[in-house]
Amino acid sequence: MGPSRREFLVTLGSAAAAAALPVPVRADGALYPPLDLSAFDRPIAPRPFALRLGCAAILWGGDDDKAIDEIASLGFHGIQLRSNVIARYGEKPEELRRRLDEKKLALLCFSSGNVNADPAGREALLETHVAHARFAKALGGAFMQVTSERPKGRAPSAEEYERLGRLLTEIGRRALDLGVRLVYHNHMGGFGESADEVARLLDACDRHYVSLLLDIAHYAQGGGDPVAAVSRHKDRLALLHLKDVRDVPGAEGQPARYQFVELGRGRVDVPQVMAALKKISFRGPAILELDDVPDPGRTPRECAETNRRYAVETLGLSLES
Repeated sequence: MGPSRREFLVTLGSAAAAAALPVPVRADGALYPPLDLSAFDRPIAPRPFALRLGCAAILWGGDDDKAIDEIASLGFHGIQLRSNVIARYGEKPEELRRRLDEKKLALLCFSSGNVNADPAGREALLETHVAHARFAKALGGAFMQVTSERPKGRAPSAEEYERLGRLLTEIGRRALDLGVRLVYHNHMGGFGESADEVARLLDACDRHYVSLLLDIAHYAQGGGDPVAAVSRHKDRLALLHLKDVRDVPGAEGQPARYQFVELGRGRVDVPQVMAALKKISFRGPAILELDDVPDPGRTPRECAETNRRYAVETLGLSLES
């Protein structure tokens, strides 16, 4: 049984009387002990620049077990894997995670594949990429990348940018619920090919759910300046792909083509990219990535070693996480 009306009024009166009592005052007239407020006059110093270097397994052409072994043997502590590993490990991610742990490799990013603006495929794409985010989380990953598929033979329309932005936002929201951050990978042949297209697609996405993976070679090949991209997208930049690109003369009567190559072998000003990253105190993963071996007779391990040497000896980066 609750208190009576009389008991309630007595309690209320006691509280009011207590509130009316004078507040104790110190001898010096202050109500509270003095506080040192000088710390509030000093801005909080930003955390310093730091890259967590890794190597992408795509260079090994699907032989992920060999990629894991050789990437670890080169001293890397981070790796990027693609969704092709799901065919083998989709029902047993714990087995793949044990393998990575044994090699002291952290999953820095998981490549989830393509998205597009076709409304008919929206639900299937959502289901696929959310399942991939769940798999990446089981491996201990914090980032998942997607690329985009450009319409055949034309630039995307304004409506398609908006539609793809909404799709990426929803994938990103659901992935973040699982503890995985979605990053959009600018790519030749995608919605984000040129510098302005990258910005346009990012603007179409909710910044709370979609960040940028800046591939400096794709950005340069798309006509952009990756050094400028660092400052332009500093508020969305979460991760980088580090590689280079060179022009290759075409056969007689054919136009020149481009080829992605190891760092220092192309036309990307990689040292200036590093300088720009240091200027914004970037902290995050940077993955040395090549789609395939650029020169006949070389091996994936040799290409990865060339990249590792350039990163450490020329750029002054560390492999320690």
